[in-house]
Amino acid sequence: MNLAPPRGMRDFYPEDMRIRNRIFDAWKRAAHLYGFEEYDAPVVETEELLTRKSGEEIIQQIYNFTDKSNRRLALRPEMTPSLARMVIARQKQLTYPLKWFSIPQCFRYERMTKGRKREHFQWNLDVVGEPGLMAETEILGAAITALRLLGLSEQDFRVRIGSRALLADLFKASGLAEQHFLPVCLVLDKMGKISPDEMQAMLRDEGLTPTEIKKVIDLMSITSIDEAVAYLNQVTPAIAEVRELFAIMTTTGLAAYLEFDMAIIRGLSYYTGIVFEAFDRQQKFRAIFGGGRYDNLLNALGGETMPSVGLGFGDVVIQELLTALDKLNDEKAAAEILMGYMTPAERDYALQVATAFRNDGIPVDLALMPEKAKKLFSRANKMGTRYTIFIGPDEVHQQTISLKNMITGESQRYSLSALKAGNINLH
Repeated sequence: MNLAPPRGMRDFYPEDMRIRNRIFDAWKRAAHLYGFEEYDAPVVETEELLTRKSGEEIIQQIYNFTDKSNRRLALRPEMTPSLARMVIARQKQLTYPLKWFSIPQCFRYERMTKGRKREHFQWNLDVVGEPGLMAETEILGAAITALRLLGLSEQDFRVRIGSRALLADLFKASGLAEQHFLPVCLVLDKMGKISPDEMQAMLRDEGLTPTEIKKVIDLMSITSIDEAVAYLNQVTPAIAEVRELFAIMTTTGLAAYLEFDMAIIRGLSYYTGIVFEAFDRQQKFRAIFGGGRYDNLLNALGGETMPSVGLGFGDVVIQELLTALDKLNDEKAAAEILMGYMTPAERDYALQVATAFRNDGIPVDLALMPEKAKKLFSRANKMGTRYTIFIGPDEVHQQTISLKNMITGESQRYSLSALKAGNINLH
């Protein structure tokens, strides 16, 4: 029997869960700091919902099946369709703007590469019902805050800002036919992931002439807002929008994390305005997170048109980045105290001591059987536990405990009555 998980899936041993929980805690804390409310949905969705959102080609990229009632279902590949379904179901009753977040596990049956597996957890942030840039600002602020909570600084990552609306303006000004816009966006989204020759071949396959391909490449050479203004010979609403976003983010003190990048396109066809992706400064990894404005998605799925902005932030790339930057070495066991006892006669006293600490909110890992002190201390060193307590006959007789700091090696004796009174401060 093969004991490995299915290809592309992961087991999470306790040491893995400590890392996962650290990432989740940063996500949740940042979401709450910015006023987002948590929601969830089934991991199984109807196949129809997914194809209506992403097209029939999504079938080749997902885990889909027929249930015992011949319903076509699938494991969710992303959370946005579920969010849209939930909002449409109560579109008249909900209070807007919505600020929702979730951390779903998502599944995709596709080729695995560095930073991409067939399952992952993804932090989703969405604002629904707000047409103004404050929606983008709150989502970007929360995402940057989460990265800072994980120990990253502006030396470690950048959030690149693009605009589908601005690209559409440039596309039109270049004389390229509008019918090519969405197919070209899908090709441009692969920039940096495929060779220039491959990109030109894909553009030829979309029916572009050599002259039109050169125009597309020229558009991608634009590196600043000022260059875009010069190309258009005017300040369009899309340009004003990008400038305003940077101005708002300057007010929040987070503009140093942002940079304009015309090459940020986002491959999904439903994006309509500002789009963004975060990358490590060395560009060694896939995008840390990505998202943007999608004002027409609810309407496409059968609801009323409603302005929306969303972000997806997966756990795989950020863990790889934190590991590469040596930001995970301080992960320790959850229990703050490891406690053992010499013989069965000390068990009940050890239980009293453990209960007193636990009642005070201090985690204790209590040995399940008697053991020698040497074994307890060895186990504590391997687990990285901060404190140890070993109960012997003397402690029971004197109604005391000896608390050993495994970092300094110092021990301090306390009475059981002081412990029960909450007079022991471990910090």
